[in-house]
Amino acid sequence: MAKVELKQPIVDEIKGHVAKSASIVLVDYRGLTVEQDTALRKALREAGVVYKVYKNTLLKRAFEGTDFAQLDGQLDGPTAVAFGIEDATAPARILSKFMKDAPALEFKAAVVEGTLYDVDGCKALASIPSREELISKLLGSLQSPITNFARVLKQIAEKNGEAAE
Repeated sequence: MAKVELKQPIVDEIKGHVAKSASIVLVDYRGLTVEQDTALRKALREAGVVYKVYKNTLLKRAFEGTDFAQLDGQLDGPTAVAFGIEDATAPARILSKFMKDAPALEFKAAVVEGTLYDVDGCKALASIPSREELISKLLGSLQSPITNFARVLKQIAEKNGEAAE
């Protein structure tokens, strides 16, 4: 069996992740301890992020013809890849949070919804709240005027109730 035939299932696996991903973040993971790596993988998995280490040549092959081919220039040295499937900013957010305690972990680049981001761009992406947080803030801001209006109506009703007595 040729080497290419052995590698094709791995390329197909990567293509499957790529097809479902809104974002991909590349990191250099050199220097992480086993405990740190295990904790990172758990946090990413819980957020619906697929985090794997593949050979750079296989990643390049899987990225061909997609928006993620923009990452080819960053595929050198040890590279771990985080596929943001459910939430486009989750990989950057979780990785960034983890980097505070594990400085050995470093951003390389990311593509989010077709746009390439460098290291600084990855850090900016990490500051974007999750979709759920944004929705809850929106609902909170929509609810606030209604709550205030209800309070005013209640005060008017109480005042009118006192006047009627």
